[in-house]
Amino acid sequence: MSTPDATLLKDFATLSAFGATPGGGVDRQAATAADGEQRAWLHQWLTDRGFEVRYDGVGNQFGLFTVTPGAPYVLTGSHLDSQPLGGRYDGAYGVLASAHAAHRAVQRWNASDETPRHNVAVVNWFNEEGSRFKPSMMGSAVFTGKLPAPTALATTDPTGTTVEVALREIGTIGDYPGPDVASYAEIHIEQGRDLENKGLNIGLVDATWAARKYQVVVRGEQSHTGSTIMADRRDALLGASLLVVAVRELAEESADTPLHTSVSEMTILPNSPVVVAREVRLHVDLRSPDEALLDAAAKKLAESIPGIEDRASVTIEQVQTHGWGVAAFPAAGVELAAQAADELGLSHQTMMTIAGHDSVNMKDIAPSIMLFVPSIEGISHNEGELTEDADISAGTDLLTEVVHRLMSGALD
Repeated sequence: MSTPDATLLKDFATLSAFGATPGGGVDRQAATAADGEQRAWLHQWLTDRGFEVRYDGVGNQFGLFTVTPGAPYVLTGSHLDSQPLGGRYDGAYGVLASAHAAHRAVQRWNASDETPRHNVAVVNWFNEEGSRFKPSMMGSAVFTGKLPAPTALATTDPTGTTVEVALREIGTIGDYPGPDVASYAEIHIEQGRDLENKGLNIGLVDATWAARKYQVVVRGEQSHTGSTIMADRRDALLGASLLVVAVRELAEESADTPLHTSVSEMTILPNSPVVVAREVRLHVDLRSPDEALLDAAAKKLAESIPGIEDRASVTIEQVQTHGWGVAAFPAAGVELAAQAADELGLSHQTMMTIAGHDSVNMKDIAPSIMLFVPSIEGISHNEGELTEDADISAGTDLLTEVVHRLMSGALD
């Protein structure tokens, strides 16, 4: 494996300063001031190296390098937005690695006597995390036609600010329709510990787990925490708590096939110390590599709701907000990346992605390659997120080779 790239690491340190937190992570949710600052830095970085930077109608940021006029683009990137108190590497590493890989690939073509079949573009997708605005992977969902742009722009954060207003505040919304994409490549930290446990350099993603996400509303009745007798209480928080336990038990009862379940967000109304809650809103997340198991788990959760309603004297409404199925990445792309990794002396394995990424959307409209580098102890969405400098550099070397081959038309 090559020695760590000092220039790449210096740029990563600069990028990590935007929205930096005392615990060593970052807090730069979509279209916040910190997000605007890092987008401006990336804009300048790309422009300084000859890229033309454009923004589409939902804030996706594209850096285009046209080598062959009229030809489509190899698109490579990830996202710069983070979770609250998130890690430095999630998404941001993929954007910076893509910028370096695209620049290196252009330099290689310019130094040769050949002309690439395709141009190259770097993308910073808007609101991949879905923490400030839901759903996650919003920018790539609009780009791939899975989410209408007006719906995305009208989406509000918890304070009532719309996506459109927030994007205009940081000045990164435009009218560019987006590039004509020949193929797509993305690199990301694993966010798990399989590669580290096995001592491997690279994960070659060949498929994605399925996911189902639900908005659940538990409705009770507001009353006094002291004087209301227990038999008369319609405690929405009690109902929500029973639901949280039911969601966890789904995973515990799935011994043979992995099932990951979470209640990851909760809003309590009125959230007063002397008031029994009248309403609780929850976000429920179910994931598995087995769609039949996922469907069975969702059915079991739905069947548990009447009992919870009776016990807590509440009503519960559950609506699926979005999700995706088990889906393969193109085998030719996996093979291309494996050959490139072998030539660079990087150990690798094929693996599924459990987390959602923008590549999960992009693979449905263009041949796509997804790469992982190791995450220390699998820590992610946490300030302690860490990947070794050598792995960052090796992943960027591999992405450079992948992008260069895609520019030659290797997946056409």
